Amino acid sequence: MTPLNNIKVVDFTQVVAGPVAGMLLAELGADVIKVEYPGVGDITRTSGFSKGGLNSAVLNCNRGKRSVQINLKEAEGRAIALKLIENADVVIQSMRPGKIAELGLDYKTVKALNPKVIYVSLSGYGQDGPYADRAVYDPVLQAMCGYVSLQVNPQIPFPDLMRTALIDKAVSWEMALSITAALFARERGAGGQELEIAMIDVAIAFLWPDGGMAETLLDSDVESGTHLSKLMNMTETEDGYVVYFAVADHQIKGLYTALGHPEWFTDERFSSREARHTGNNNEILGGLIADAFRSFPTGEIAHRLHANSVPCGEVIELNKVADIPQVVHNGTFFEWEHPTAGRIRSPRHSTIFTETQLPILNSAPLLNEHNEEILLEIGIGEEERNQLREKGIVA
Repeated sequence: MTPLNNIKVVDFTQVVAGPVAGMLLAELGADVIKVEYPGVGDITRTSGFSKGGLNSAVLNCNRGKRSVQINLKEAEGRAIALKLIENADVVIQSMRPGKIAELGLDYKTVKALNPKVIYVSLSGYGQDGPYADRAVYDPVLQAMCGYVSLQVNPQIPFPDLMRTALIDKAVSWEMALSITAALFARERGAGGQELEIAMIDVAIAFLWPDGGMAETLLDSDVESGTHLSKLMNMTETEDGYVVYFAVADHQIKGLYTALGHPEWFTDERFSSREARHTGNNNEILGGLIADAFRSFPTGEIAHRLHANSVPCGEVIELNKVADIPQVVHNGTFFEWEHPTAGRIRSPRHSTIFTETQLPILNSAPLLNEHNEEILLEIGIGEEERNQLREKGIVA
């Protein structure tokens, strides 16, 4: 039995945040029905890296789901959606605030039909408030919530984006966590409820444990410290780059030793944190360290750093990540042959359950692939399906 065996999820979301949340639930065994719009469906189906009716974005965000296209702008389409919802455990929607109510699929309407439902309303900024009507994308929130301001390498002193949808994916995990918590609360008698999740709130909460260190204690007599982002180092080697982290004295001593200069640890300018932060000693040390790193090939200096207990990692191209020995050992990726899209590689669910079996989600749905079976499950026979197709209600 899977952790979410017999849990039915109706997913009205698209792009990354909502779909990945639904996929996480599918990875835990839920039956996730992806409701897509007429035409191209989820907008990510138009992105590149495609073959045989699938592309990488759909595969990476929607594995394990079933797909049906429904025209929610028409009353008959909304009636079909309500039939799907009436026995669902979870409903996920990410429409602009107010839009779902115009369609008659809001929580108040759904709750009257299905009181036990866990209903998730995902928005960019909240269901109301001064920014509620704004469109939002991951990099916009990175800019607004402090992420960009922290992406400053001392050697390249201007801010930059995290060039991955970091906040979208943080939202996905928050959604999956909150949904499973709400399902657990329901099992204990709490009943159904609506979960309102604003991406801006998740973005700030996700950043705060380390990114908000300097903004947490607010009194004027707080002892000063060094922001964690300034302790992270990426440096050039003879033939590449390496990231290392040396903060504690034993790590700094290990760094000096790995670079072939153990004498730096007895140099009064560099032997203690206080000394390094006196005058321009840190700048002098930084130059010496940078020059020393450039005298070593990446593989060699990484080996020397590990040997001296300094956490480090070579900067590895994405196409080499699957070959990392520990990744191979962990079985992080699995591969399979899709009948139309060919050979595919995906990461497995990150957590290993020692007693509970998880499904292997070796595919994502083709657009509208499960139309017949889903509509049949809610009592719509072949003749009615044909009529609905002729009207453009379903595809």
